[in-house]
Amino acid sequence: MNQRAVGVSRRELLAQMGAGSLAAAASTFGPLATAAAAAEPWQPTSDRKIRLGVVGGGFGAAFQWHKHPNCQVVAVSDLQPERLKRLQQVYQCDKTYESLEKLVLDKQVEAVAVFTDAPSHARHSIEVMNHGKHVICAVPAAMTLEECQAVRETKEKTGLKYMMAETSYYHREVIRARNLYRQGCRILYTEGQYYHHAVTRIGSWKNWRRALPPMLYPTHSTAYYVGVTGKRLTKVSCLGWRGPGEEWVDNQYKNPFACQSALFRTSEDTFCRINVFWWGAADGETGSWIWESAPKVQVPDSIPLPAGLEPGGHGGSHGPLVHEFICALVEQREPAIDVYESLAMTAPGIVAHRSALKDGEQLAVPQFDKDA
Repeated sequence: MNQRAVGVSRRELLAQMGAGSLAAAASTFGPLATAAAAAEPWQPTSDRKIRLGVVGGGFGAAFQWHKHPNCQVVAVSDLQPERLKRLQQVYQCDKTYESLEKLVLDKQVEAVAVFTDAPSHARHSIEVMNHGKHVICAVPAAMTLEECQAVRETKEKTGLKYMMAETSYYHREVIRARNLYRQGCRILYTEGQYYHHAVTRIGSWKNWRRALPPMLYPTHSTAYYVGVTGKRLTKVSCLGWRGPGEEWVDNQYKNPFACQSALFRTSEDTFCRINVFWWGAADGETGSWIWESAPKVQVPDSIPLPAGLEPGGHGGSHGPLVHEFICALVEQREPAIDVYESLAMTAPGIVAHRSALKDGEQLAVPQFDKDA
């Protein structure tokens, strides 16, 4: 596979809080021309402003909600005072809450951006929807299959919009591959990988990153298949590499693996290899595809954005994520990365970790689609 590492690691992003953007990863497109077809410019359909609350002043401060013409940040929250202050400064918002649980009581807030610690994502998303508000949540959507089911049930019960902020979905090469697939180009094999050396040693709320099983953070990789095809990963065999040091011997997850590699069968009867490594001389989110025949059509590889809204960090994905969520609410439609797509990217990693604990035993991946 011809792959090129993304130029800025998530570790650097956490340090810089979104300054700069990631270089696009290369993909296996054969002789496809490098010039992409131009996407149609964005045209506003309404002057309505979505009243948004933002929770989580770490990664949550890296998104340009305040620069979208259809969005107004009306409240912010973080448990840590210094991060709460950062949210105030970024979004020029005076209304603050000391917790998500208090922010969701605000009747002015109609949608919430949840960028809290990963183990709390499912619980916080459910809390938001149960208080009658739409939600966009950082990845992953959940960390257990039971949480996947609970998120789905809550979304279906409330009828509110749910979106997962998966950055790989809006990498330029993924946008291009998705448009090629929609033109009828067939994929035989997909690879997706997220490499982030020593990420588990970065400080985190209640130390949630320490010895986190790699496959419980799968969506930057699984998006290279699910986010392109809209199809599903159905079976998996996964192996793990035992990490160095004490953290991999004694940790809250009882997880020995610093690196995991999984081979999936897809609902199209093709193959998808997913890597998530927390150790090694590599950094970045990349992917590639082998096509049945080399695509020759030109398709867009970008999303048209409103004037003043920049593509932003994580490979130019922040702007498109903001734009898609806000437009979905304004247009009263489901977002592209809806609850079913989100869980289709999340659940396979949970099962892959179980497979690794069973020395690679092939396991079926449960589906959380509407009619499943």
